[in-house]
Amino acid sequence: MAAKRERPYLEFNFLVDLGDGKTDGPDAGFQECSPIATSVAVAEYRNGNDAENSVQKITGLNRANDVTLKRGIIESATLYNWFDAIRNGGVTQLQTVRITLQSEDHSTIVATWVLRNARPIRYVSGPLNAKGSDVALEELTLAYERLEIDDLT
Repeated sequence: MAAKRERPYLEFNFLVDLGDGKTDGPDAGFQECSPIATSVAVAEYRNGNDAENSVQKITGLNRANDVTLKRGIIESATLYNWFDAIRNGGVTQLQTVRITLQSEDHSTIVATWVLRNARPIRYVSGPLNAKGSDVALEELTLAYERLEIDDLT
């Protein structure tokens, strides 16, 4: 559990568990994670004979935004293999993905975002540039059904 503090935590110390329980080693190391977001739709409703001239807001369905993870290309086919299994009908390949923010000294877990029933929906390698000096990147976009937050105080 994180201790309360006045200064916000920095964004650069995070771990990714792709469902295998591992957050160490190159397979779990990512350079960037896009914003993690969820929302609830609202339906507006009003009876024609309602005495008040305003609508009711009725809670609708939950919607979780896709998350994109980026990392340098390493000699590992883990991300592509997971994507390949899903696109070939592997419905059993859904995972619970955990993205954990740590304190600056790596001693405390600040928050964990839990992506339930996550599956890769997009895999990208590159760009590649013969005149460039940047690290070659690959990215994986995950769709998931529900977001939960653990450890947040």
